[in-house]
Amino acid sequence: MADPSSYRPKPGQIPDSPGVYKFRDEHRRVIYVGKAKSLRQRLASYFQDLANLHPRTRTMVTTAASVEWTVVSTEVEALQLEYSWIKEFDPRFNVKYRDDKSYPYLAVTMNEQYPRVQVMRGHKKKGVRYFGPYGHAWAIRDTVDLLLRVFPVRTCSAGVFKNATRTGRPCLLGYIGKCSAPCVGRIPAEEHRELAEEFCDFMAGRTGTYIRRQERQMMDAAEEMEYERAARLRDDIEALKKAMEKSAVVLADATDADLIALAEDELEAAVQIFHVRGGRVRGQRGWVTDKVEAVTTADLVEHALQQLYGEETGDSVPKEVLVPALPEPLEPVQEWLAGRRGSNVSLRIPQRGDKKDLMETVRRNAVQALGLHKTKRASDLTTRSRALEEIAEALDLDSAPLRIECYDISHLQGDDVVASMVVFEDGLQRKSEYRRFEIKGFEGQDDVRSMHEVITRRFRRYLAEKEKTGEWADGEGAPGGETGPVEEDGRPKRFAYPPQLVVVDGGQPQVAAARRALDELGIDDIAVCGLAKRLEEVWLPGDDDPVVLPRSSEGLYLLQRVRDEAHRFAITYQRAKRARRFRASPLDDVPGLGEARKQALIKHFGSVKRLRSATIDQICEVQGIGRKTAESIAVALAQAAPAAPAVNTATGEIMEDEPVEADEKSAAPEPTTGSAEEPVSAGTSDERRGQET
Repeated sequence: MADPSSYRPKPGQIPDSPGVYKFRDEHRRVIYVGKAKSLRQRLASYFQDLANLHPRTRTMVTTAASVEWTVVSTEVEALQLEYSWIKEFDPRFNVKYRDDKSYPYLAVTMNEQYPRVQVMRGHKKKGVRYFGPYGHAWAIRDTVDLLLRVFPVRTCSAGVFKNATRTGRPCLLGYIGKCSAPCVGRIPAEEHRELAEEFCDFMAGRTGTYIRRQERQMMDAAEEMEYERAARLRDDIEALKKAMEKSAVVLADATDADLIALAEDELEAAVQIFHVRGGRVRGQRGWVTDKVEAVTTADLVEHALQQLYGEETGDSVPKEVLVPALPEPLEPVQEWLAGRRGSNVSLRIPQRGDKKDLMETVRRNAVQALGLHKTKRASDLTTRSRALEEIAEALDLDSAPLRIECYDISHLQGDDVVASMVVFEDGLQRKSEYRRFEIKGFEGQDDVRSMHEVITRRFRRYLAEKEKTGEWADGEGAPGGETGPVEEDGRPKRFAYPPQLVVVDGGQPQVAAARRALDELGIDDIAVCGLAKRLEEVWLPGDDDPVVLPRSSEGLYLLQRVRDEAHRFAITYQRAKRARRFRASPLDDVPGLGEARKQALIKHFGSVKRLRSATIDQICEVQGIGRKTAESIAVALAQAAPAAPAVNTATGEIMEDEPVEADEKSAAPEPTTGSAEEPVSAGTSDERRGQET
């Protein structure tokens, strides 16, 4: 590990001007490329106290052995040079989007004497018109098959074309009318090129004029009683419309735009792009990247723009690019895009209307793509095994933790404090083992005490089950939950299996609380660690410094999944508990009064206020309500303090109580969860078996 001060440039050496810089390692390999409006200010930010740097930046500067820079005239030149160097050197610490597949394009080789329509992948070639990208090659072939009826352009390879020219016989497509057969001279090269240009115009979105022309020709043929020709034109029009249906209209003003959306977490980001031409989605593509450097959403957008348009020119760069966040500064990026296109390019965030709605669709695709990427990664047995081995090595465990339990605290501004326990076995979720807790041991906001209480109660139950069954000797656990006490029906007892690793959502304080709880119970064979949200650091009991797993570590990825699942499960329970509290009614305290009769009372009287003012005889008029129940209802309502009346602030009118529907939702703020940086409240706990909602 290098000391950054050993290669730090001397004061005054770095110019205060735009430029691009490169960090190199001890073998002179370029490991990072960046640009700056002011090289002096940017490079100075790397040579500060290591404790103040982002962990990924800290890793980069300690891996590097030297830094060099190149001064340029403008920020636009810096942007262009940065892209060129990233393509040339492929630095390990730069964000690099990886295509999740090699996307196919519909290509028309206008650079040949007889243009050919075909499927193409890889780098784009000069003189070739591209349309797409498409999700699947078969989608291109389906579209081409429909359009060849109207635009019989050559689709054969060079070998087939030469063989047909030599023999004087066209291929099958020439015989069935789906190729104009320029190979045997049925159509001259000039007319075939015009046919290819019409094909390109149609694919580019200029469809209305051509279809209207076809319809006029069909009507003229019908008037002249050329019914066969009219029928052929009719079928051509149907084929064109069917091809158009494959890309629905999403923007009514025939907009040409690219929409870029992102989904990201602490370690990875997914980008999705919709290519809209003529108001229709003509192509879609996406990438996934590791966050190897400290980047914001705006930085990811800038990298995506470089990836998309770094080698594009002309109409391949649309007039409008819609993004979720604008690069900072914006002007150099806009100027660079305009230079690639040859005219102005609008780079903005959609605020309303169809474009904002379509951007939300693109964002959902990005979220799905990131989720699918993570699912594929988690479902691989080899990957899971490597993750468990990496965790065991990083935490100095005797064996891989086959059963991992993770705990999280959630509350809403100190109210409804709950906790969650999720279980992963062999790197996979074990939802039947999930548990949830309601904190009731004390009042106040203290996530450390809450964590101590939850761990204490969970493992006190484990010891009680162990002592009751007598199946395990002291200090012996059921490894991986493979054996252990079971109920009479064969199901495992609650809290019966011990984990090999306890993970808490938080930093040093939460880890210390969990370890203290286990020590108080005399349990010393279960490892404990914490995962702090902000920097994804792994904390161990008694250590002043965290364990920083590599960014590409499968072990870190598994710990993150476990932590996020505990976070989700805690918030789900907290929201449900909060909703029940907000829907609470004085009728809840009436013994024997179920939900059906509550609804009948509210329906009969219209509101709790009117029910409160009713007599016992009037209450008895409700079907299913006897006199004894009516008296209990009257007592409960009399004891409950009525809420202050609602007042219309505009008119001063006192509003009547409205019936409370069973499915009414609260508009309370979002709950928060415990972490090392955000202390959370604590409370009490009844264990309930985890149920997915």
